[in-house]
Amino acid sequence: MQVDRLMDMIVNSLYSNREVFLRELISNASDALDKARFVGLTKPEIMKGKEQLEIRVSCDKDAKTITIE
Repeated sequence: MQVDRLMDMIVNSLYSNREVFLRELISNASDALDKARFVGLTKPEIMKGKEQLEIRVSCDKDAKTITIE
């Protein structure tokens, strides 16, 4: 899968540690949600139907994968 290969390249070239990459990914997602909430204060139409912004992290031990949504 191309996305898997690209992510592997990003992780290996920019981050020496997978945990650091994962932490940065979640941190960036959190920052984006904070920005969306802030913009939503002045432009509530942007947030209509999206009142509960969240980052979901799940894992599949058998497949050895982590999914971030």
